Amino acid sequence: MERREEQPGAAGAGAAPALDFTVENVEKALHQLYYDPNIENKNLAQKWLMQAQVSPQAWHFSWQLLQPDKVPEIQYFGASALHIKISRYWSDIPTDQYESLKAQLFTQITRFASGSKIVLTRLCVALASLALSMMPDAWPCAVADMVRLFQAEDSPVDGQGRCLALLELLTVLPEEFQTSRLPQYRKGLVRASLAVECGAVFPLLEQLLQQPSSPSCVRQKVLKCFSSWVQLEVPLQDCEALIQAAFAALQDSELFDSSVEAIVNAISQPDAQRYVNTLLKLIPLVLGLQEQLRQAVQNGDMETSHGICRIAVALGENHSRALLDQVEHWQSFLALVNMIMFCTGIPGHYPVNETTSSLTLTFWYTLQDDILSFEAEKQAVYQQVYRPVYFQLVDVLLHKAQFPSDEEYGFWSSDEKEQFRIYRVDISDTLMYVYEMLGAELLSNLYDKLGRLLTSSEEPYSWQHTEALLYGFQSIAETIDVNYSDVVPGLIGLIPRISISNVQLADTVMFTIGALSEWLADHPVMINSVLPLVLHALGNPELSVSSVSTLKKICRECKYDLPPYAANIVAVSQDVLMKQIHKTSQCMWLMQALGFLLSALQVEEILKNLHSLISPYIQQLEKLAEEMPNPSNKLAIVHILGLLSNLFTTLDVSHHEDDHEGSELRKLPVPQGPNPVVVVLQQVFQLIQKVLSKWLNDAQVVEAVCAIFEKSVKTLLDDFAPMVPQLCEMLGRMYSTIPQASALDLTRQLVHIFAHEPAHFPPIEALFLLVTSVTLTLFQQGPRDHPDIVDSFMQLLAQALKRKPDLFLCERLDVKAVFQCAVLALKFPEAPTVKASCGFFTELLPRCGEVESVGKVVQEDGRMLLIAVLEAIGGQASRSLMDCFADILFALNKHCFSLLSMWIKEALQPPGFPSARLSPEQKDTFSQQILRERVNKRRVKEMVKEFTLLCRGLHGTDYTADY
Repeated sequence: MERREEQPGAAGAGAAPALDFTVENVEKALHQLYYDPNIENKNLAQKWLMQAQVSPQAWHFSWQLLQPDKVPEIQYFGASALHIKISRYWSDIPTDQYESLKAQLFTQITRFASGSKIVLTRLCVALASLALSMMPDAWPCAVADMVRLFQAEDSPVDGQGRCLALLELLTVLPEEFQTSRLPQYRKGLVRASLAVECGAVFPLLEQLLQQPSSPSCVRQKVLKCFSSWVQLEVPLQDCEALIQAAFAALQDSELFDSSVEAIVNAISQPDAQRYVNTLLKLIPLVLGLQEQLRQAVQNGDMETSHGICRIAVALGENHSRALLDQVEHWQSFLALVNMIMFCTGIPGHYPVNETTSSLTLTFWYTLQDDILSFEAEKQAVYQQVYRPVYFQLVDVLLHKAQFPSDEEYGFWSSDEKEQFRIYRVDISDTLMYVYEMLGAELLSNLYDKLGRLLTSSEEPYSWQHTEALLYGFQSIAETIDVNYSDVVPGLIGLIPRISISNVQLADTVMFTIGALSEWLADHPVMINSVLPLVLHALGNPELSVSSVSTLKKICRECKYDLPPYAANIVAVSQDVLMKQIHKTSQCMWLMQALGFLLSALQVEEILKNLHSLISPYIQQLEKLAEEMPNPSNKLAIVHILGLLSNLFTTLDVSHHEDDHEGSELRKLPVPQGPNPVVVVLQQVFQLIQKVLSKWLNDAQVVEAVCAIFEKSVKTLLDDFAPMVPQLCEMLGRMYSTIPQASALDLTRQLVHIFAHEPAHFPPIEALFLLVTSVTLTLFQQGPRDHPDIVDSFMQLLAQALKRKPDLFLCERLDVKAVFQCAVLALKFPEAPTVKASCGFFTELLPRCGEVESVGKVVQEDGRMLLIAVLEAIGGQASRSLMDCFADILFALNKHCFSLLSMWIKEALQPPGFPSARLSPEQKDTFSQQILRERVNKRRVKEMVKEFTLLCRGLHGTDYTADY
């Protein structure tokens, strides 16, 4: 290999002819891949080797690479290349060569039976692929032939080697079937053929498993082989003997894992529920594992307890309905349920001392669903049997949800703590679900336990026990309406009696109060029992998330009952904000809470509170506005602006109501005078402009300024009207200086809410024309660096067309330039930008008739739009965007039919457009289908999906399965 072009690297770069795929070059490329320290050389070698594997020469070099004198890495590549050729290029193999290929593979497998195991497996996979492609016609008894050939006594390989090679081949055959690329009709035929062939496999597996002389390695392989075959949905009754043998093998520690896998796979196959008699026979086998399970738990053997639990859950979860139907066997099924209960309550803390209990939670959902799905009479019988079981389950789950001792918890890693948190969330979801079965009695049960715990003078209670019971309450109250529960008043009365000595307990107390906020709104007299606890907790940084979120819930749900407490809430909140106790996100939540709270006060009260709340921040902002920009004062500015925008998000002194059309949002008038938010905004407007003047270059600050107005506009709607002219002017100046997406998004909000109001149309029109002009200039300079601006601009244009098409009537608007820029945006690689551009066209095209300038530009440049759409469908855009392009085609067809029928024929005329893979007939069919469908948008989307697959050469392949 002295010539430069013959080196694998050069071939990888596409510089060498296919003749370079020789044995020598492949070996050198493999050496480069495995041993060259240079990562670039490795990548080149890998690319070249991938080309080699699919080349015609692979048939030649593969066999040579399998020679005995080669190292396993090289032999492995040869075997892999054979598999790729057989599985992907089967149609290239002449039928008269099937038999010789089969014979060669058998020979190689026999040779490697006593050689490298990884090479043996690849050869077995290659033969399996060959068998699947030949079955059932060209090789009708493939599996039986394999068994017969490997049992032949005249083989040079010893019996155990042949046996293991055969088992490897039989194991990979079903696995290769599951991942094969066989067409759907062939898959059905081959599956049926394999189902028949299992008659040649199972007796052999039974014999090997039950034979005392079978070595452990053979029995292990038998179990793996059985596990592989049952996934072909073999009838459960045919597996009975092997399942029983696998249960027996559970006593052998070496075979334990393989046995569990085989049993679980056999039990879990969807078809198994048809074989009720076999399922009933399995229950005693599972129950017979209880002693082994107890021993494992006692000895801390987590692997064994985990495996046995998997088996019990597989039987219970997959077949509870079928087994419940066998009413005469209710006691044996109940015994299985109790065994699963033992697994749920397995001793120790998850995930440190055990990992088994989490496996069982889905079973309890399934069992409950199945019981509640029976007709009334049968359901009543089973409710009688299983209600006590579910009450026991609640006790077990709450015990499992308990925190360990503080000392023990201190030793847990952060990962273990996070797993435990998720586990508690799963328990919480289960308790919420169980409420459907047990109803109000569950809450009474929890309340009685908590009451006894808190009032008992006999023994000191652990905080963990109290916390778990409260956690149970919180789990249910968060999602279930407990307004009619007669135990909640008692619970609210008990909460102040809890001695809170621990952060976890305090957190749960907070979250429980938060979960009961809707109940407090209906029973405001009880607010005073819990509000002091929440306000006290606000001062503790460790309770930041729970205390702030709970106060926010109370302020949102109970705002009309909070005026007596408002001064206190504002004072405490102000204090913690000034002391900077909470992180940024909690400060924002706290401001939202105060917004809800102030909304229910009189306007004078609101303004007075706003003044005391905001003044310190305004003073700070004034000071910052004088300073030269630097990173630390930027953070402070963004923080203050964020606080204001979160306050204005929820400070709403009037009520929204939807009109009958559902298209406009209206608000009831504010009887008390000007809106407090507008008053404040007008006061700080000059200051915000001053801040902006120094920070216009900074997207984050501009975004934070825009957020204040955007949140205010969304909350106030029509009440924001007095601010419209000055805000439009400010936005225009901002955007002209430095275009930012956030300014366009705010402009879109103003168009949405105010463009239809005659009084506000002039400033909004002026702003719309200005930002359009600036953005069009940006397009001339090169918009590729600003996909976010293009995205927001397209959304603004679509909103303008939707809410006020008159904006497109102005002579100063260059509709042609806007149209061409939107066509350009269709070719951006960023999916959101393309989506927004498609949205613009689906709004624009229906206006062809009513807006003259739009009709004119579509007539002149519509063909350019169609070509861009066809290019995208042809493969230039992501397949996930095809529905958006289909919407444009549908709109063109519906509103510009005569133009489209002329353009589409012309556009599809050139050979190779929009894809070289299309025949003229396919293009003609597509254009006819599109032109015929002017009513059903869904059909057009299906046509486009079909056509894009043809363009990409994916039609009829595995890639279309999830499409």
